[in-house]
Amino acid sequence: MSEPTTKKTAGAFDIRYIIGGLLGFYGVVLVVVGLFFTSEEDLAKGDGFHVNLWTGIALLVTSAIFAAWARWRPIIVEES
Repeated sequence: MSEPTTKKTAGAFDIRYIIGGLLGFYGVVLVVVGLFFTSEEDLAKGDGFHVNLWTGIALLVTSAIFAAWARWRPIIVEES
């Protein structure tokens, strides 16, 4: 007969949470820089486009997608 195995989720060690957290951190930094520390010279380099702001927003959205993906489809680890 086979022994019963227990299943649990990877939890905080799921790589998607780690990647999402790092992307979220970088996103927050870029949004702050884009909102408060962007000069006219920086805007001229980006042809009037707030590069840091929009890149930060995109990173925050991507971070939220990674976190939602990890929450809705957790990795199941079987233990014997």
